[in-house]
Amino acid sequence: MNEDLLLELLGANLIWILLALLILAVIFKGVQIVPQSEQYVVERFGRLRAVLGPGINLIVPFLDVVRHQISILERQLPTASQDAITRDNVLVQVETSVFYRIVQPEKTVYRIRDINAAVATTVAGIVRAEIGKMDLDDVQANRSALIDTIKAAVEDAVDNWGIEVTRAEILDVNLDEATRQAMLQQLNAERARRAQVTEAEGTKRAVELQADAELYAAEQSAKARRIGADAEAYATEVVARAIADNGLEAAQYQVALKQVEALSAMSANGAGQTVILPAQAVEAFGNAFNMLKGRGS
Repeated sequence: MNEDLLLELLGANLIWILLALLILAVIFKGVQIVPQSEQYVVERFGRLRAVLGPGINLIVPFLDVVRHQISILERQLPTASQDAITRDNVLVQVETSVFYRIVQPEKTVYRIRDINAAVATTVAGIVRAEIGKMDLDDVQANRSALIDTIKAAVEDAVDNWGIEVTRAEILDVNLDEATRQAMLQQLNAERARRAQVTEAEGTKRAVELQADAELYAAEQSAKARRIGADAEAYATEVVARAIADNGLEAAQYQVALKQVEALSAMSANGAGQTVILPAQAVEAFGNAFNMLKGRGS
């Protein structure tokens, strides 16, 4: 009897243990904790049931199954290199890099098998198409605008795949050796032309400055002569007016005054030497003195 009781107790305990394990399994299967950087795609009987976001989520145990765990972090495609021909028939090799992230995991899972290969192929085709619309000089000079155009075109092309293109970069545009040599020769020729133009402009400017200097010197010389002529005319006018006002006496006074000034200058330059004056000079000196005295009185 004791053995039967023991078996009954063991059987009852086993049922409770199994029930506890079942409850734990239900909880484990029904509660899904999704990391911040991921989203879970849940299926029920092989069909899309829900997309679980970060945090604690509840699903129906044993019916709902987490089929895909998708990272929503930004991704970078490996650097790709593709050939393209510009509008002016120049072969270039373009290196590109694309960054994207998944924003709708259900589209990414059920509409495309290899998302990286699909995006890379799309970018290559768009780059070839856009560069084919531009000349080589425009590709080099308007790289920023070209990047924006490529990014917009890629975003439109991959919209059905549930991804967002965050950045597209053109890392380098390489030319073949023949084109590079031709461009180098053209660049050297352009530099030589600019040097010749600069030298010619410098020579022209030097000639212009020399002409301006000579013109300025001539203007200043003419101005000095004009001032001298005006001074002489003014002095003559003053003498003429004095003669007209005072008659011959004023003229004699001016002549006598000049003679006195000349004698004074001779005395000063003679350094004390004896100067022999003619009688006319003494007489003129006396006349000048008398006239000066008379004017002073």
